[in-house]
Amino acid sequence: MLIFGLYAAIMDIVVLLVVAFYTLVERKVIASIQRRRGPNVVGIWGVLQPIADAVKLINKETVIPTKANKLIFLLAPLLALTAALTNWSIMPLNFYALENYTNLSVSALLWFCISSFGVYAIILSGWSSNSKYAFLGSLRSSAQMISYEVFFSLVLLTLMVLAGSANLGDFIIQQQAIWFVIPCLPLAMIFFIAALAETNRTPFDLPEAEAELVAGFNIEYSSMAFALFFRAEYGNMFALSFITAAFFLGGWSSMLFFVPNSLAIALKATLIAILFVVVRANFPRYRYDQLMSIGWKLFLPLTFAWFLLTLALLSVYSDFFGPAVVNIFASTT
Repeated sequence: MLIFGLYAAIMDIVVLLVVAFYTLVERKVIASIQRRRGPNVVGIWGVLQPIADAVKLINKETVIPTKANKLIFLLAPLLALTAALTNWSIMPLNFYALENYTNLSVSALLWFCISSFGVYAIILSGWSSNSKYAFLGSLRSSAQMISYEVFFSLVLLTLMVLAGSANLGDFIIQQQAIWFVIPCLPLAMIFFIAALAETNRTPFDLPEAEAELVAGFNIEYSSMAFALFFRAEYGNMFALSFITAAFFLGGWSSMLFFVPNSLAIALKATLIAILFVVVRANFPRYRYDQLMSIGWKLFLPLTFAWFLLTLALLSVYSDFFGPAVVNIFASTT
């Protein structure tokens, strides 16, 4: 238990550093797409800009609205960051970590449960701020995130049937021969789009629509409280990048034998994280009714139909369908 706690603490520290410099990568990529320079003053090629931003936020004054619920107002960003970092404690970055630290029989279900806690932080932040703009932003976010978690669950169920387990490590092991993205490409695309909505990223950043809600649920936050929300958002983006790599791109498995396991999944996750940025730079924001229509009228029928199709194909063409379902239910009880 002590070793697991130490592993989780080291992972959290590494993730905070990676997330800080992920913001620099985002600025550089968007600047390149828009044909401008981006950060280039603080440090060589601007690599120290995230540190300068952190120092600036630390030195800013923490302002709490007069009629806000101060306890919940301050706990909300802590809850957001805690939920974002807890995901990494069960992330199987290589086979050694799977065998020694993250070998949980229901790690995929645990990830799904932990990722759902982020919506509570957003709701509490909007309600406790005693601001109409913040409250409307939090309501939008709660409806958006809860709606798109339905598609997450259907994708997860489909992959659990394919892998015959609820363990993230088993997902990766089952992809040694073929990555799930090849037979389940439409499902992978839906999962990535749902990840954009789950993390409130463009083109689904409706809770932070500046033209309507000024800054959404975090409008009343400043200093380190705002920084915690900021770090939680980018931490969730990078965690979902790793989860996508584990679900559809074979995780740590590599087509090149000389690439280490941890480096393989890190490279895949980095490419997916950069894709988050590319989408932000190229797509306009959707209207809220368009967001909900896409989810409930398009993605829900498609993911449910794909789940039923997977069950049908495995029951007809594979004799491991029965044991797969038995293993899933045995691991969850």
